[in-house]
Amino acid sequence: MTAPGTIYGLGLGPGDPDLMTVKADRLLRGARHVAFFRKAGRKGQARQIVNGMIPETAVEFPMEYPVTTEIPLTDPRYNEILSGFYADCTAHLRSLAEKGEDVVVLCEGDPFFYGSFMHLYTRLNGNVPVDVVPAITGMSAAWTATGAPITWGDDVLSTVMGTLPEDEMVAHMTRSDALIVMKIGRNIDKVRGALRKAGKYDRAWLVEFAAMPGQTVQKLSEAEGKVTPYFSIIVVHGQGRRP
Repeated sequence: MTAPGTIYGLGLGPGDPDLMTVKADRLLRGARHVAFFRKAGRKGQARQIVNGMIPETAVEFPMEYPVTTEIPLTDPRYNEILSGFYADCTAHLRSLAEKGEDVVVLCEGDPFFYGSFMHLYTRLNGNVPVDVVPAITGMSAAWTATGAPITWGDDVLSTVMGTLPEDEMVAHMTRSDALIVMKIGRNIDKVRGALRKAGKYDRAWLVEFAAMPGQTVQKLSEAEGKVTPYFSIIVVHGQGRRP
C-alpha cells in the first residue's frame, strides 16, 4: 500500500513574503500540489502573496468560494452552500493524500485564526495526515504598523468581530484594555458606534493592508466616511502597568 501524503495548512503570515517562516518557505518551494482559496474571477490574496515562489511544475488547485456577501450570514442557505463547498474541497485533497501526494494549502495569516483552512482541517484530521504550520497573524502586523505596543503589564486584549450586534461589541470593548476589531467592511458605522459607547473611539487606529503593498495607518477619527477595504483592522492600545 502507498503511504498517505500529508496535507499542510501553510500559514503565510500577514502579506509580506519576508515574514513567512523558514518551514513555510521550504514546504512551498518543494510543493507538488498547491491549493488556495479565492473569490471567483480573482487570483486570490494567498496566491498573490507567494507569486514567484511556487515551483513551475506544481499543480495548482484554486478553491473558489460559492457565495458572496450578497447572501446574509443568517440565511440558512449560507451554511448549507459553504458546507457543501468545504466537503467537495476536502474530498479532492483527501484523494490526493490517499494516493501518496503531499498538498500545500495556502493560508493567509495563521491557519488556526479565523481562516477557511479550519473547515478543511476538521474534515481531514483523523482521515489523512495533516500538519499545520503556524504564522504571524494579520493583527500582529497591524499593531506593529502603529508603532506602539498593543499591551502592557496586566492589560487584557480582546479580538472583536465587527459582525457582532452592536451591544455585544460594546460589552466586549468595555471589559477589555486593548482591542483588535476585525471583519469591519460594511460594519464600519456599527463599529464606530460601539467604540464611542465604550469610550475608546478617540484611541482607535485604522490599519489597512497591514504588511502588504498599500499599507496605511491613521487614527480612526480621521477616516470619517471612508470605505474600508476587506483587509482592515482597528487597533486600540492598552495603557496598562509598566515600570
